[in-house]
Amino acid sequence: MDSMTRYAAIDIGSNAVRLLLAMVSEEEFGLRVKKISWMRMPIRLGEDAFLQGAISDERACKLTKTMGGFANLINAYQPVALKACATSAMRTAHNGRQICRTIREQTGINIEIINGRQEARYLFQNRHKIMTSSEKAALFIDVGGGSTEITLFCDGRVQASRSFNIGTIRLLNNRARQQDWDLMKSWLKTITRGHKSVEAIGSGGNINKLFKLAKGRPGTWVTRKKIKKIRNELADYGLEERMRRFNLKPDRADVIIPGARIYIKAMSWGRCKKVHVPMQGLADGMVRVLHDQRIQAPSMETHMYAPAIEPVQTEDILREPNYILA
Repeated sequence: MDSMTRYAAIDIGSNAVRLLLAMVSEEEFGLRVKKISWMRMPIRLGEDAFLQGAISDERACKLTKTMGGFANLINAYQPVALKACATSAMRTAHNGRQICRTIREQTGINIEIINGRQEARYLFQNRHKIMTSSEKAALFIDVGGGSTEITLFCDGRVQASRSFNIGTIRLLNNRARQQDWDLMKSWLKTITRGHKSVEAIGSGGNINKLFKLAKGRPGTWVTRKKIKKIRNELADYGLEERMRRFNLKPDRADVIIPGARIYIKAMSWGRCKKVHVPMQGLADGMVRVLHDQRIQAPSMETHMYAPAIEPVQTEDILREPNYILA
């Protein structure tokens, strides 16, 4: 096996679609993952899925074009394995599987629609980055556009894990139900009962940005009180002024306040006073899973770089797909 092995991972979320090209090597101190390229496209599938129950033709076409572009980049990079996963928006949309089939036919990329527990398992692959102390209880909180995945670790092991239909796009469009908030509250209070102290670990684009706004340094914490302060400062301004003052992109400026709200509530109910932000996400976990699979079954390598993606012609990608909204 080469000293550095190439992998590609695609995360199709409710707010954005991401491509990670990475190299992995076995080092004395453990696995080393080097990010070669990271691309993000803010397609916002959740705005269709959570409001209409289906992905519109326009957004489905944007997604297909994006995946076609990713396919060409992956072909140029030549990884030994590729994995593409879709989360809450595609789970919710009743035409999600049809769109995945169309993308498979047009780009050669096979998309797996995963449930909340599968999503949490991939995120758990990053535990070497998130576990600051194996002896303390740690609450891992990943906030996405359509759902929030929460996992309780104790003594370095998973004690409880659950997915909630509470996400930034849902909140932005008033699609988060009170019963889901109540469920999250009661569940968090129950699982953290009996633990003297609980640390929080945050994952997702919003907590990453909040951490930067707090001027957090790698390996340090940001307090719940500080997140509240930043949230209140952000809320003092309209969207345009918020973008200008805090250097936020349009697709971050509107969801960062709902995102902060979810983290604050989850931390409060879980009795966490501060949060560590390791800057690791779903795609990072997917790369680790691919590497583990290759180590365990190296003969499967040719099947793992599947489907054997043909170069995607520009005229094919620009062609409007005929999506079935039924």
